[in-house]
Amino acid sequence: MEDSSIAKPLRYIAFIDGASRGNPGESAFAFIIGNENGEILYQASGRIGIATNNEAEYRALLEALDRISHLGIQEIIIFSDSQLLVNQINGTYRVHSPKLFSLYREAKAKISRFRKFSLIHIDRARNSRADRLASEILNQRISYNCGEGRSGNRGGVSPEESPSSTEQGTG
Repeated sequence: MEDSSIAKPLRYIAFIDGASRGNPGESAFAFIIGNENGEILYQASGRIGIATNNEAEYRALLEALDRISHLGIQEIIIFSDSQLLVNQINGTYRVHSPKLFSLYREAKAKISRFRKFSLIHIDRARNSRADRLASEILNQRISYNCGEGRSGNRGGVSPEESPSSTEQGTG
């Protein structure tokens, strides 16, 4: 007899993206970790400096793997719109670039620690939230007013400003 009161464990998913303004150029990563019910558990984005778009995609994967591991998740399905990244990690394409090869080896080492791991290619439209997070971090700028403010402070930071990386966890 089956006990229907025992809940089936949720599957965990992540969406990752890297972005670059120029190739190479200013680059950023973003990832979103959630469960199959659509609940977001954690999301983060950050600048990585000057990198190629492919390097940014790898950084997104590495950052996501670190956070997923930190959350204690042992089984994960990751979605990426980078065909190169997905095919290299899954063994369909060889890695020729020495820079990408070191990122590839680091990713494979981290992946080996998971009980179950899948990396699946999706089109960019289905990865819009991670894409938007990575692009937003590149668009953020800080402004500094060098004039004397009313409060007597020299200069100021506007309230709209954000740090160079953002993280949000729930729960």
